Amino acid sequence: MAASKAGDGKGGKKIIATNRKARHNYSILETFEAGVVLVGTEVKSLREGQASMADAFATVDDGEVWLRNLHIPEYHHGSWTNHATRRNRKLLMHRRQIDMLVGKIRDGNLTLVPLSMYFTEGKVKVELALARGKQSHDKRQDLARRDAQREVIRELGRRAKGKL
Repeated sequence: MAASKAGDGKGGKKIIATNRKARHNYSILETFEAGVVLVGTEVKSLREGQASMADAFATVDDGEVWLRNLHIPEYHHGSWTNHATRRNRKLLMHRRQIDMLVGKIRDGNLTLVPLSMYFTEGKVKVELALARGKQSHDKRQDLARRDAQREVIRELGRRAKGKL
């Protein structure tokens, strides 16, 4: 089979949406990739780059993983066949991955949070994270650490410019 070209839409990742608040509100422990079961107009809407993961989360019900509260707007060229914008969508994962997730979620105070949604080889995938919610003081510490790192980089840049 011939290697795919960069412009044919088959290779690489094309990011559709990211959950920007996930890394702020949660401590990410592990990440997983899962396929998504979609209907035709959802795929067309996603190809236009429209999706919102702001309030999305995943649950495990009866041995199946479901993505809830993901907003995919209606396809503007669609007709009566358009999809419901916030319907529950089934995620496709291996059985042993699901069993491992169930065990970890049951043991600890953990949740499944979607981090990003993207196209890979023409298929829609979701990057899921096994995460623990952060307390407000943890968020403040992360912000302070990030500000300190930014200040160090800024100072190093100033020193490098001064020596030139």
